[in-house]
Amino acid sequence: MSLTAKNKDTIKSFWAKVAPRAEEIGSDALSRMLVVYPQTKTYFSHWKDLSPGSAPVRKHGKTVMSGVAEAVSKIDDLTAGLLTLSELHAFQLRVDPANFKILSHNLLVVLAIQFPDDFTPEVHVAMDKFLSAVALALSEKYR
Repeated sequence: MSLTAKNKDTIKSFWAKVAPRAEEIGSDALSRMLVVYPQTKTYFSHWKDLSPGSAPVRKHGKTVMSGVAEAVSKIDDLTAGLLTLSELHAFQLRVDPANFKILSHNLLVVLAIQFPDDFTPEVHVAMDKFLSAVALALSEKYR
């Protein structure tokens, strides 16, 4: 599923609305993931507090959203643009790539909740395609 020019425009336009609240969105999405998919906690066992909204969850949520912002800026070549992040997750962090899809789903849920008027079906489809493409790009070094 490739991103069309219209998808890319939709994503960039919607991201302009999301960006000012990125830290809050990232924290909420990560918090939801850790609660709904408790198996994902294994990657964060070194954190003292895994509860929703805790300092480490907020900090990593901000980091995740920085990665998504980077992906938006490199939307025309996600594989090359996210190569460093792919290598980090594959070789150092050893994150199961299935977790990228889980986090993407949680991001979509939070975006729909926090932007009910802006998260139209068109935006939903474009963001879903985009986050799937990001997950695929992050999985590149696993092959």
